[in-house]
Amino acid sequence: MTDAATAVCVFAVRRGRGPALPAGLTGHSDGGEVRLMAAGDLWAVVQEVPAAGYDDAALRARCADPAELERLARTHHAVVSAAAAEWRAVPLPLATLYHDEHGARRGLLAHADRFDAVLRRVAEHAEWAVKVHREAAPSVSPAPPPSGRPGGGRDYLDRVRARQRAQQSGHETALRIADQVDGAAREVAAEGVRRPLHGKEVTGEKRSQVLNGAYLVPLAKATAFTERIARERAALPEGCTLELAGPWVPYSFTGEPA
Repeated sequence: MTDAATAVCVFAVRRGRGPALPAGLTGHSDGGEVRLMAAGDLWAVVQEVPAAGYDDAALRARCADPAELERLARTHHAVVSAAAAEWRAVPLPLATLYHDEHGARRGLLAHADRFDAVLRRVAEHAEWAVKVHREAAPSVSPAPPPSGRPGGGRDYLDRVRARQRAQQSGHETALRIADQVDGAAREVAAEGVRRPLHGKEVTGEKRSQVLNGAYLVPLAKATAFTERIARERAALPEGCTLELAGPWVPYSFTGEPA
């Protein structure tokens, strides 16, 4: 049981106590031992952490620092991955906190049916990410018409319309590519979700993202999935790139099925 100076951080929930967590799993550097806590038929992967460093105000300040946010996220992911390595588990969101063990058990048991459904859903599956990017077309504004030149205004409008048609064509091409790759991934995956596209603050000015997909793939079909995506990569038009990452704990599939 925790005291007033600590809180309980819950990383993941799984069905069954065994196998034991890997030795040397440290969790957050300012916390206690990462351990298993019983909650009815469920077992939660938990760690006691200093309450003052994980209350709402402290977390807002820490998450506003990109380096600190990355450190927290990496730690959370490492613990979840270790917990799920040999025993299926439902990852909980970063910084899922309770005042004490009693509150943690009560909170988890209130959602026991959902956890049970998700555990069945992701059993023997892993998450893969597929991202497709397209080189951004150079942004060049048509030169204004020369002053006093006959027909200059009409030529300028023609150039503007041609540029607009090219942009529209590029947008339609991007949609087609995204749909094609997403469709191919879903032919093998059990489920798929298309996440919001990353903006230029993530992709950079020289490329735009056209697909940001996550796919729940049966472990038995992992090779078939990677081979299918490799064929899609080879078929992409010039200027497009495809990134495949995984397998991961299925973070994107712990809610209600789409």
